[in-house]
Amino acid sequence: MSGDTDLIKLYSGKILALAADIPYEDRLDTPDATVKRRSPLCGSTVTVDVIVKDGLVEQFGQDVKACALGQAAAAIVGHAIIGRNIAEVTQARDELKAMLASDSPAPSAPFEGLEVLIPARDFTNRHASIMLSLEATLEALTTVSEAHST
Repeated sequence: MSGDTDLIKLYSGKILALAADIPYEDRLDTPDATVKRRSPLCGSTVTVDVIVKDGLVEQFGQDVKACALGQAAAAIVGHAIIGRNIAEVTQARDELKAMLASDSPAPSAPFEGLEVLIPARDFTNRHASIMLSLEATLEALTTVSEAHST
């Protein structure tokens, strides 16, 4: 029963509030790149659209079909993503992955809000869902970067 109690604690009011307030839920009509990522373990999916100008995210859209933890992560990413470049998103992805896997600190600004997901460390089956938004965004930015370099 303590496992159930821990899971209930994991879904704090702050996480649920974030999950209910995901920004940029409208997909973009003419994105520079679109990436859909899926977690095979739980079936969560995130589709991300980006428009990039001068290497920075100018417009962002996302369709999030995930658990509350994946939704909360997508909300935090959405609030921080405009004006970010590929290096910043890579750093945030790497820091989030480290935070979930060990006692590493939360990602640095502007993605520091991901600290709310520290309690998810013990629930490794949720990590993939939490990572979806940053991974899809990074893949989209990489696609745009590679297209502009050829």
